Amino acid sequence: MCSLAALTVSAHGKTVFTVNPDARHQQIDCFGASDAWSMRFIGEVSEQIQDDVARLLFSTKIDVNGNPEGIGLSIWRFNIGAGSVEQGDSSYIDNGTRTECFLNTDGSYDWSKQAGQRGFLKRAKGYGVPYLLGFLNSPPAVYTKNGLATNTGRDGTYNLKEEKYADFARFMTDVIVGLKEHDSVTVDYISPVNEPDGHWNWQGPKQEGSPATKYEIARLSRVLDKELQSRGADTRIVIPESSDYRCMMSTHETGPERGYEIQSFFSKDSIDTYLGNLKYLSRLMAGHSYWTNTPVEYMKECRKELRDTLRKYDVDFWQSEVCIMGNDSEIGGGGGYDRTMKTALYVARMIHHDLVFADARSWQWWRAVGGDYKDGLLFRYRQPGASSDTIVDSRLLWSLGNYSRFIRPGAVRLDVRRDKSIDSDSATDPYGLMCSAFRNKDGRNVVVIINYGEMEQTISIEGLDIASWNMYRTSDCPEESLTLVGEQKNLESVTIPKRSITTFVSRNVIKR
Repeated sequence: MCSLAALTVSAHGKTVFTVNPDARHQQIDCFGASDAWSMRFIGEVSEQIQDDVARLLFSTKIDVNGNPEGIGLSIWRFNIGAGSVEQGDSSYIDNGTRTECFLNTDGSYDWSKQAGQRGFLKRAKGYGVPYLLGFLNSPPAVYTKNGLATNTGRDGTYNLKEEKYADFARFMTDVIVGLKEHDSVTVDYISPVNEPDGHWNWQGPKQEGSPATKYEIARLSRVLDKELQSRGADTRIVIPESSDYRCMMSTHETGPERGYEIQSFFSKDSIDTYLGNLKYLSRLMAGHSYWTNTPVEYMKECRKELRDTLRKYDVDFWQSEVCIMGNDSEIGGGGGYDRTMKTALYVARMIHHDLVFADARSWQWWRAVGGDYKDGLLFRYRQPGASSDTIVDSRLLWSLGNYSRFIRPGAVRLDVRRDKSIDSDSATDPYGLMCSAFRNKDGRNVVVIINYGEMEQTISIEGLDIASWNMYRTSDCPEESLTLVGEQKNLESVTIPKRSITTFVSRNVIKR
């Protein structure tokens, strides 16, 4: 069996990682994914399939063999729709990426809408997922300037009628209140805009979406903050879901009306766009790591620059969306689904870099379920002649689980160095071993080791005075999805198989 590799002794020298539990970095808030757009359709399949999907995504239980049932996501992103389903083919949006809208054209609400997605909201709540977030790609089509939920035929300004800002804020708050009343779920965060700085300008047929300038984002955030206060909704505003890290700290393939977002929203010198004084707006930036994961050397450089800019303005950071794109050429780009470690390791390396070099407090994947593209944790397809879909897991799902299942909300990242180095970057070899360490609120320690290379490596982990560890692994071995592969009395000498992700979870608690 593949897991026996963990018991062998490598002929190569041992790599020593030293964890300093007194040197603490960012708090970890959550790991997550979104319901777009598949949950609309998965809500139409059998309850058994829906239950199976929910278990894989949300469960924190352990099966009879000691293996995790699921990856234990700690935030679930609910796509609040703009109404392209109701518009049909005239929406200029492909059927597979359309969404329903609770708001009718006459101003009334239909709470039977988005049934499949709401079903998964309730499943997430049932599994105890700590946080739920509602995000919008577009205002309701009845409020937009072109009458569509996509920006087709327009310029680069926000696709919202000038007189509808207050109505849009009221709609978002109505949805928050309505979901509480009808489904007994609490929306902890509301994200009103999505990739507003995208230079592609959201031309259809594609999906719901709109560009927006930072002045328009500031205006909307202020109106929404006021509406939430007036309604007593205990929901935090998260902005701006930037399409590219470079737009957050500078300008990138767009004009100054979209650039320098960190400074614009959280420096008091930016009078027209400053949002740091809003009651319901979190002092953090949510951004998507698309286009910044290659070349590999730039991945670290970009994140360190982002981290330094965030620190300058005392702003926290969430990596709130990513999947594989065309420029991720190392694994062949986004086309064609891949269930193997090729994509899983590539994404694990992204997670590691965002946590270690950008100080991300949250890491969120794009779609929970996708089709024949590398954008879903689970793969949904239909066999020829079949009457219903088949949904299967992937090593990508379980690679995220090495983090999400064991590093729980409120954990803190601990400092790690390699081979007694004074270099804080030393625990990261993007083509070999990468090590990160965390301490949960309950005192349990978690160490994640990625071996990106083609050779097994022997490691030692020092600095954590712990007598017993559980060892979980994700690899291409058929029996190793997120599997308990053994117990360790200590971490003095452990062999990490090639092209694998191994997570060590302390069985005892450190109370300090």
